[in-house]
Amino acid sequence: MAANTILVVDDEPGIRLYLKRLLGTDGFTVQTAADGDEALASIEAAPPDLVLLDVMVGGRDGYEICEAIKR
Repeated sequence: MAANTILVVDDEPGIRLYLKRLLGTDGFTVQTAADGDEALASIEAAPPDLVLLDVMVGGRDGYEICEAIKR
């Protein structure tokens, strides 16, 4: 059975690293993105099962990213 994939989107490197380690120890495959454009590229390349998205992330805000994901 394949591990569920989570994309963590946050402009704070420490938060991305913390969540990657925490969720990784629970058996999840964790991808990270530092901004909205990186997140959308990652989603297009390999759609995750779940996106954890900071509302105030660099580039675009989290609401704009959600709208782009919906399309």
